[in-house]
Amino acid sequence: MKFNMDNKILIFGHKSPDADSICSALVMEKFCKNQGIDAEAVRLGDINKETAFILNYLGIEAPRLINNIEDGQKVILVDHNEFSQSVANIDKAKIEIVIDHHRIANFETAEPLYYRAEPLGCTSTILYKKFKENNMPIEKKEALLMLSAIVSDTLLFKSPTCTKEDEDCCIELARIADIDINTYGMDLLKAGTDLSDFTAEELINIDSKEFMKNDAKFQIAQISTASIEDVLKNQSDIEAAMTNFMNQNGCNLFIFLITDIINSNSQAIVLGDTALFEAKFRSKT
Repeated sequence: MKFNMDNKILIFGHKSPDADSICSALVMEKFCKNQGIDAEAVRLGDINKETAFILNYLGIEAPRLINNIEDGQKVILVDHNEFSQSVANIDKAKIEIVIDHHRIANFETAEPLYYRAEPLGCTSTILYKKFKENNMPIEKKEALLMLSAIVSDTLLFKSPTCTKEDEDCCIELARIADIDINTYGMDLLKAGTDLSDFTAEELINIDSKEFMKNDAKFQIAQISTASIEDVLKNQSDIEAAMTNFMNQNGCNLFIFLITDIINSNSQAIVLGDTALFEAKFRSKT
């Protein structure tokens, strides 16, 4: 499918971007340029260590950072759709396309758009399918970007959100990129688990998203580690940072997930409205 864009379109993932947000934006930029569309991948926050590992491996620079957009700016959203997770002034943008693998919430546009959301483990899996559907060749750089995003989002296929489609796509992308998934994947995940130089405030913002449900505002953050116990040594500082964040941002609830990539389990620190947590989350676990 081809789209008519009169001026440069900006492509970005969510705030506090993870590997999928950055990689998907870069891959979508390539997809657009292959169709003659003037597009630029940008980012809404600092690069995390996993993403830095990917970009350094490829020898490419991070997309430029933006904090706001002008009224009427044409945009493509990848790896998110909720306005609370997006750039400032997103409600005044002209959203042309959304490619996402999350729930749809707090989203409204004045005009029709191309919207593609699938219940997969990673946005980059959808982008892989778009390249194949449009008979576009996938070069090594884009293959490694998509593969990296899938490995990151699915924790090397161990996440419960991972599907067979994610894994099959990753296997094909590894063939194109000419790398061993397990070796590269573990190196990538380990790069993201070095938390030694992060403050508590930085930890809770590595991969953090805001959600709204009815009148409740809650924040969910997640980090990956090789040792949950090491992270919990600083639990008092982490809880103080979470409390400060809730006070400053008017949150009812803050959930901080610590995921052990070695043993495939997680532990959560939950502060705020615990009744809200019980009602919305515990019944689903």
